[in-house]
Amino acid sequence: MDGIISHNRKLMENLSEKKNRDRGRVVLGLVLSRWRRLVLAMGCMVVVAAATSASAYLVKPMLDDIFINKDEAKLLLLPGAAILVFFLKGAGAYGQGYFMSHVGQEIIKHFRISLYERIIDLPLAFYHTEKTGVLMSRITNDVNIVKGMVSSAVTSVLKDAFTVIGLIGVVLYMDWKLAIGAFVVLPVAFYPIVVFGRRVRRFSTGCQEAMADLNVFLHETFSGTKVVKIFTMEAFEKERFYKKAHMLFRLEMKSIIAKSLSSPVMEFVGGIGIAFIIWFGGSRVISGASTPGTFFSFLTAVMMLYDPIKKLSKLNNTVQEGTAALTRIFDILERESEITEPSDAAELNGSSVGVQFENLTFAYNSDEKPVLRDVSLNVNPGEVLALVGMSGGGKTSLVNLVPRFYDATQGRVLVNGHDVKDLSLNSLRRNISIVTQEPILFNETVRDNIRYGRMDATDEEVEKAAKSAYAHDFIMGFPQGYDTMIGELGSRLSGGEKQRLCIARALIKDAPVLILDEATSALDAEAERVVQKALSNLMQGRTTLVIAHRLSTIDHAHRIVLLKKGAIVEQGTHDQLMAKHGEYFKLQTMQTSRGVIDQAGEGDSKAEVPAA
Repeated sequence: MDGIISHNRKLMENLSEKKNRDRGRVVLGLVLSRWRRLVLAMGCMVVVAAATSASAYLVKPMLDDIFINKDEAKLLLLPGAAILVFFLKGAGAYGQGYFMSHVGQEIIKHFRISLYERIIDLPLAFYHTEKTGVLMSRITNDVNIVKGMVSSAVTSVLKDAFTVIGLIGVVLYMDWKLAIGAFVVLPVAFYPIVVFGRRVRRFSTGCQEAMADLNVFLHETFSGTKVVKIFTMEAFEKERFYKKAHMLFRLEMKSIIAKSLSSPVMEFVGGIGIAFIIWFGGSRVISGASTPGTFFSFLTAVMMLYDPIKKLSKLNNTVQEGTAALTRIFDILERESEITEPSDAAELNGSSVGVQFENLTFAYNSDEKPVLRDVSLNVNPGEVLALVGMSGGGKTSLVNLVPRFYDATQGRVLVNGHDVKDLSLNSLRRNISIVTQEPILFNETVRDNIRYGRMDATDEEVEKAAKSAYAHDFIMGFPQGYDTMIGELGSRLSGGEKQRLCIARALIKDAPVLILDEATSALDAEAERVVQKALSNLMQGRTTLVIAHRLSTIDHAHRIVLLKKGAIVEQGTHDQLMAKHGEYFKLQTMQTSRGVIDQAGEGDSKAEVPAA
């Protein structure tokens, strides 16, 4: 049994490594596609490598010709050569840094845009399983880590490769016998790269997950500040944040330890190599087989040669962190959407649209109980259909199947006789407007929020929609009128004002199918009256599905359908359902009784207020 588990674990690790290699090839392809700047950067790297090798070689004539042979001509020539070498090295370093950073930033831009586009395209079910803060962390934190990998890794690999080649040429030219001894120690220096690199990747993954969790926490607490304060939970939230920050600190420190140990270990291994060169090279100088200038030039080149090897250790740490971040990024980019459309998808057209539900069963997950069971319903073009029932009855789930926010588990949803799965998503959703209980607005101007329904709408059309939604008067009361910024999620507006802007947005879209998901349930009585007038304008001539919490708001409905535990139990007009004395009658009676009690309570409270 243990052997099977070990075999399966090894198989999964191999698959994971293969996937990482494939993803690495994708990143490499992105780098190589910017070949023009890459070539310029490589040219600059060759200059840096040549200048580095030349600076090592200059040690030989400096010692032998100036300090030993006391050649005055070389005393004037060599300083000028040194200035030229270091100028070229500096200019090359600037050029390779600029061009490689440009390549890195372009790739980061590519990943950010690709991630956002993929996340936006994924269905609603994806957002129910992922946290907002985690998704934000993928686009910001994880992508920044990849930038470090791309810029540093490619730069170091190319620059250090050229430098190593140049320096190897110098040491072989100086003393090939001594060079062979130095190269024996060199492979040992690679060992810490492998050992510590694996630990860095593991801890880096943990750090990125902890950072994403921290983003989730911040998003929730900043969004829910009002709740935190009213329940005086500031101390509790501070303690929660401390624990999450401390966890991130511990993971960061483990990663730092792994990174920090690799360099000292390599320094020690390199020191062994230097000690060998001093012993062996010194003995050759003493015996007369080599000159002091040759020895010190060789020693300088070898010390410079070990420097790129040490940098490879840091480079490997960066690569391991980037690989962990790439895994999280590609997990999103490679996510398949459950909502797909055929290549020959039909276009939905027409100003009069009907909706049919045929033997519909729906569950959010395959291992959960269905929230809708065998629902069959026909909504005629222009009909106003009200969906009522207790919470959890399946009303919202049913209307969410029309624009294909989800797909039915069994049965079909048809719009104008077409199965929604056979229609293009754009044409389907272009013909549907939704006004929800929670109005969603953006931190833009009033005009832009209304125009969101149809981006090519003129200013006159925007104002006409606002007037039909009874929003024009309060908009004109703002300092900048239609050009007023409304704040995050419309924070500067009241609930009724936000809802009327949403209605104006739906009006300007002018879609033949309208879904109203408890659009007035969160409003007070006065705001509800105004919004109901705006909704009446919106519903004219449209096929409308109304989810109603307050039964008093659906008097205008042509037909009422009562859902209970995911099934239709009653349907008909208000009078027909009241005459049956069934579930609808009970629901209506219960709400009427509650309304009478509420009114009586209000009357009592008013009576208790003393006269002025």
